[in-house]
Amino acid sequence: MTIGIPKEIMHDEARVAATPETVGKFVKDGFEVLVERHAGEGALYDDEEYIKAGATMIDDAQEIYDRAELILKVKEPLMNEAKGKHEVDMMHKGQYLITFIHPASPVNHEMVKKLTAKGVTAITLDGIPRISRAQNMDALTSMSTCAGYKGILMAANMMTTFVPQMFTAVGQIKPAKVMVIGVGVAGLQALATAKRLGAITYAADIRPMASENAGSLGAKVVDTTVPAELAIAEGGYANRLPADVLIQEQEALRETIQDMDIVFCSALIPGKIAPIIITEEMVKGMKKGAVIVDISIDQGGNCELTPKGGIEKKYGVTLMGVKNIPGLLPTSSTWMFSNNLYNLVSYLVKGGKVVLDRNDEIIQKSLVCIDGELVHAGAREAMGLA
Repeated sequence: MTIGIPKEIMHDEARVAATPETVGKFVKDGFEVLVERHAGEGALYDDEEYIKAGATMIDDAQEIYDRAELILKVKEPLMNEAKGKHEVDMMHKGQYLITFIHPASPVNHEMVKKLTAKGVTAITLDGIPRISRAQNMDALTSMSTCAGYKGILMAANMMTTFVPQMFTAVGQIKPAKVMVIGVGVAGLQALATAKRLGAITYAADIRPMASENAGSLGAKVVDTTVPAELAIAEGGYANRLPADVLIQEQEALRETIQDMDIVFCSALIPGKIAPIIITEEMVKGMKKGAVIVDISIDQGGNCELTPKGGIEKKYGVTLMGVKNIPGLLPTSSTWMFSNNLYNLVSYLVKGGKVVLDRNDEIIQKSLVCIDGELVHAGAREAMGLA
């Protein structure tokens, strides 16, 4: 089987889907690996290293899409301006694609429909369930670790004040207050990083266990008032809340949010659009100079005003909707991501062929489209097809 590793084309995306180390593993397992020239440079992996590992370097991305049976990418298919065509149009019927697709996000709906119509079999990494046997394939957890760490550093960099408490010759400067909404992997890393920087930390999550985890890191837990029976979905994930309960949560968190210097948003519902927790009215009441980092932006965002893929200032608050925060930590994030992909491919490929058992929970949750049919439940629901 031939694996293709194209160079990522998203603006400022420095990650790559395979390192020389994982290419070497694939080659040892009997795969042919095609890597687009310079694909790894942003993450400090040189072409010579890939060649030594057994990869064939390809100059033209189209050749990779033409020859490869399985495409491994970091980000969803996008318009390739250099080629004058969309990456989906470079693919062919029967090809396999594994990447982050975020199929429920409205911005990706047309792309997902095109993938389906093209006859591509696509697997989205954000659908890999957090179960014990899938831990080493869980790229979302790996990238969440990176996003939690780097997101807090970015927010601190945007502030006009110190994060830690400072004692100076002219007086004391109080520490910054940081709130994390959604205390999963990214949220826990964000809390730990903010605490290392010297901030006073707060946390909110509708799941009691997540709140306990936040408390164990020294955060002040803010009660969302959401009943546990409504909060927890299958597998321990956060559940989608009824509209009236979501409004209740917004009101419960309003006062604390408006007292914060940094609010880190990472509340997600697997395979579905992210819940809006911070409304425009809440942003209006926040401190001048406050920063919101919304890493849920790939699934719509937790703040009503978060710009898609950028940074804006509204009502004196800096809103960060940067979509590729792990890409700003490219060497570490690529190493983690590429090993997750190697483990997933090893799980799926048997006897030189991709074998998809539709009864397997890992496949059920991550399969987007197959044989011209859109099967991803979250995407179908978001598109009104459920």
